[in-house]
Amino acid sequence: MRRTIQRVLFVCGRARLRSPTAEQVFSGYPGLEVACAGVSADADEPVTAEHVAWADLIVVMERGHRSKIQRRFRVALWDARLVCLDIPDRYGFMDPDLVRLLEAKVPPLLARGRPQALP
Repeated sequence: MRRTIQRVLFVCGRARLRSPTAEQVFSGYPGLEVACAGVSADADEPVTAEHVAWADLIVVMERGHRSKIQRRFRVALWDARLVCLDIPDRYGFMDPDLVRLLEAKVPPLLARGRPQALP
């Protein structure tokens, strides 16, 4: 029997509030590997070509984040899905309203992902 792992990269501006919250919320989900990064130059964990190549699914919080990733990593995006959640930058880390939004918006995306098969 084979199991599948889907790699999900959560991206926000500075990787301090929204994407780390998403990483925390989904880190315990079976069949997922998660990471977070930011598109800003001063991000705690700036998004890199390695992040993009690693991910099966890239989930950004705002349309501007999607545009920045598309401009910077156009070629690397051939193998990943890029989805925008439209979650504005008004939540703190692990804010209960943010957690509820993430729990409502992300799981439907996971069902449609392209997981990597592992032995």
